[in-house]
Amino acid sequence: MGSSPFSRNVRAAVFYILAIAMSVFMFLPFFWSLMTSIKPDEEIFSLPIRWLPSHITFEHYQNAFRTVPFGLYFWNSFFLATMGVLTNLFFGSLSGYAFAKLRFRLNKPLFAILLAAMMIPGVVTLIPSFFVLKHLPLLGGNDILGRGGFGLINSFWGVILPGASGSFAVFFMRQFFLTLPSDLMEMARIEGAGEFRIFWRIYLPLTKPALATLGIFTFQAGWNAFLWPMIVLNDPAKHTIQMGLQAFSYNYQTDYGPMMAGALVAVLPILILFLFLQRYFTQGIAFSGIKG
Repeated sequence: MGSSPFSRNVRAAVFYILAIAMSVFMFLPFFWSLMTSIKPDEEIFSLPIRWLPSHITFEHYQNAFRTVPFGLYFWNSFFLATMGVLTNLFFGSLSGYAFAKLRFRLNKPLFAILLAAMMIPGVVTLIPSFFVLKHLPLLGGNDILGRGGFGLINSFWGVILPGASGSFAVFFMRQFFLTLPSDLMEMARIEGAGEFRIFWRIYLPLTKPALATLGIFTFQAGWNAFLWPMIVLNDPAKHTIQMGLQAFSYNYQTDYGPMMAGALVAVLPILILFLFLQRYFTQGIAFSGIKG
């Protein structure tokens, strides 16, 4: 026998209460950041805690833009994040198509290695990646043996190339390509189409939800990247917006008002991107994990 309407209503009420409570709990840090950015300095750490300011001030936003050249840092972060999206969408989808639709001898072993690479923490590869970039031959003043210069260190390419085709991008796109029928490929081959043309003209247009989802993930990762750009980029004119936020922490002290203002400004592109692509985002999440 099914449950009574009363018990179903009770379960639904409990579910919604828990969901609302969890949503409020998750929203509190963002709300505190927003309120901190418009509070006077003396109210930021006042006790008892004052969640709402006595009066709104935009002084912290003015101080943030006076302290840090956010315009330049915005452009640097946008360029790096956009290049990361373009390279991951192209190479990730190309590799994902090969793993999903092409049959070759090392398909499964190479994909197993790819999955294993996803389990390696990024910090483990920082030093080897830095060494490789610094000693690339004939770049950045290096000779044929990779000596004498700095390679791609202090260059935007030093940030872009190591993540041009991430393991997650390949895995994600492979999972989506597996959901597409292979009959399209066979028919195109009969018509004489080449393999790259089949990928570019037939299969890639069908992956818009997955591309949008991967684009959001990749842009967010590139926009929020801090450690690797800080290691590679020494020129202040090439700093990113996340590196710029550290300007508000100095001499073991943190200026929380301008920092929260800068952080909120920095998060705006991610919010705007998600709002425009959220329909594709949900579709990509729904379809990309159907087949293994």
